[in-house]
Amino acid sequence: MHVIATAGHVDHGKSTLVRALTGIEPDRWAEEHRRGMTIDLGYAWTTLAPGVEVAFVDVPGHERFIGNMLAGLGPAPAVVLVVAADEGWRRQSAEHLAAVDALGITHGLLVVTRSDLADPEPAMAQAVEQLGRTSLAGSPALAVSARTGQGLGDLRAALGDLVATLPPPETAGRTRLWVDRSFSIRGSGTVVTGTLGAGTIRVGDDLLVHRASGATLRATVRGLQSLEQPCDAVSAVARVAVNLRGVRVDEVGRGDALLTPDAWHVTRTVDVRLTTDSSDETSPGARHRPQEGDRLPAHLMVHAGTLAVEARVRPLGPGAVRLGLSDPLPLAAGDRVVLRDPGSRRVVGALVVDADPPRLDRRGAAARRAVEVAVLAAVPDLAREVARRGWMRHDDAVSLGIVVPAGGRPASTVARRGGWLVDDDAWQVAGQRLRAAVERRAESTPIDPGVPLEAARASAGLPDRALVTGLAEATGLEVRDGRVGLPGHAAALGDRAEAALRAVEARLREHPFTAPEQHDLDAAGLGARELAAAQGTGRILRLPGEIVLLPSAPALAMRELARLPQPFTTSDARQALGSTRRTVVPLLEHLDGRGWTRRLDGSHREVVRARPASP
Repeated sequence: MHVIATAGHVDHGKSTLVRALTGIEPDRWAEEHRRGMTIDLGYAWTTLAPGVEVAFVDVPGHERFIGNMLAGLGPAPAVVLVVAADEGWRRQSAEHLAAVDALGITHGLLVVTRSDLADPEPAMAQAVEQLGRTSLAGSPALAVSARTGQGLGDLRAALGDLVATLPPPETAGRTRLWVDRSFSIRGSGTVVTGTLGAGTIRVGDDLLVHRASGATLRATVRGLQSLEQPCDAVSAVARVAVNLRGVRVDEVGRGDALLTPDAWHVTRTVDVRLTTDSSDETSPGARHRPQEGDRLPAHLMVHAGTLAVEARVRPLGPGAVRLGLSDPLPLAAGDRVVLRDPGSRRVVGALVVDADPPRLDRRGAAARRAVEVAVLAAVPDLAREVARRGWMRHDDAVSLGIVVPAGGRPASTVARRGGWLVDDDAWQVAGQRLRAAVERRAESTPIDPGVPLEAARASAGLPDRALVTGLAEATGLEVRDGRVGLPGHAAALGDRAEAALRAVEARLREHPFTAPEQHDLDAAGLGARELAAAQGTGRILRLPGEIVLLPSAPALAMRELARLPQPFTTSDARQALGSTRRTVVPLLEHLDGRGWTRRLDGSHREVVRARPASP
């Protein structure tokens, strides 16, 4: 299927032309029939040739309904611009053409209607001149009469030629369906419609409903229709009706979007490159290419898809502005948006080049950013975006529309590290910072030279602690017991602590299960840091309850416990080891944890491993 929108001045015959081509009445409301004027979006379709289906989105021409017009025109890849032969080029002709130009629509036809009422040549010549300054320059032009049928055959042929030139849509990627209508059907529930520009929607899909307010809802696709036919799946480009489960009809409407979950970056700030500008003048010279972003009003309406939101304009430099959106939108680089000043009816086209722009805190940052915006591609460059940030989560990159190749290095300067994409230079700088932090720690605190993982992450400036181990290894450091240190660099106790530790070791060699009291250790200068350092070098074993033993104590205990009648009690173990309950309970729990003993009930254990390794 192909989707084409109409455009043109009010009462120039857009709906009549669509009706003549399709046999379907596009005007849906009684008021439209009563007034003889389209006030909202209308829909119709026809088959041009076997396998060539075209759906029309008929837009209102009256100036009061310009927002509705943009909602219909925005998602459409092609347009038919209609001018009446008996009236010629008019104000809304210019405004609609400005919107087409702003959206960058390059595929279209110029159709002069009512050629049975007046000579079409003057109107056509004037319209062709106007189109020559826009994205529709060089579009085919035809004269027709919907009333008599004159030229309709040629128009159908021209439409066939037009859709044959449309680029193939991306059907395998993420989905974003801008909703243009919502209603409820008895027995089915909530239904929304829209123009699917990319991706595929299937029955059973879980989708995210992004509301115009920024709120989100989860919904499941209960059913699909396209051109009033039920479908299991609908791929772009197509008009589609989606029956949703999990959302009430009053919870979704025009301006909302159906999204692939976790695949879209939602933003309040975008950097855009201005592409077109127009005023409300009807003279040929009124439309021009923008030069200075600071000529825009401080506040504008931004039309994206079927939604319109207010935005604050921050000029960056010639042809570049930053938009602060009143509500968060699912936008990506390459999106075309329309900036509109309702007061002056000025229409400005803009291309989103960055949906996650950097902060502009320093003097001169805006001017430098304007230079960058001028050259940023519509499709973000992976290496450039990762280099700017240093690192990005893979999923975040995809949500920004960045293409990440599968397998191997995604770019010559980018490496995959877990779920992260990391710039090589940023990785090297982070490694230098980490080594410097470890060396400072080893020099300033020799008793505890290792840097804890979280402190190591912060020192290196990494976004995720999971990256620390890989960075430490790449930098020639080692990770032991949750700390990053210099390889082979052991904790160094002071003279007093070293002497006290040796005394403790001597007493434990003589009485291996008589753990020193905590107050005795403190008095000897063996505090928590000293004991941690001694444990880190394998000189002592620390158990819960501030119990300090030699590392050989578990094996020695097993020799004694294996001699006991099985099973044994805690009291039996205490007597066999010549120790106290304070020491024996955590020691037995340690043996349970190593799988050397097994607890049978509240008071009995048995030996599992009768011959532990020699101490």
